[in-house]
Amino acid sequence: MARLQILIGLLSCLHLAGCLKCYTCVFPAISPLDCLKFPLECPAGQRCLSSVATGRRGAVQLTIYEKSCAVQSQCGLSGQKYTSGVYFNYTNDCCDTDLCNRAESIAILSWRGAALCLLSTVTLLLA
Repeated sequence: MARLQILIGLLSCLHLAGCLKCYTCVFPAISPLDCLKFPLECPAGQRCLSSVATGRRGAVQLTIYEKSCAVQSQCGLSGQKYTSGVYFNYTNDCCDTDLCNRAESIAILSWRGAALCLLSTVTLLLA
């Protein structure tokens, strides 16, 4: 019986060491909070990725967030990507513990959300 308990304990440790759970976004999001709804177990050897990209369309600055599992080669990258008619400058950061790619503090997100809502309203009024 003791051997069985040790074996179960070792298998549990191997499972935890091999696969992380990371937050993911189904699509790039304008709020990191949108990414907290979809935790995912990553394939063995992958890390949790958090990417922030900023771009400009006319006078409006856009920020999108992506969260996912990532292979090591995606970590620490920064550069430019083109999406939805906008060039975005992005930065990828990775981490190695379960759900470590969570959102920023709620206070910061609330301020950003209020600013984004106000900006969207002004843009619609001026269009």
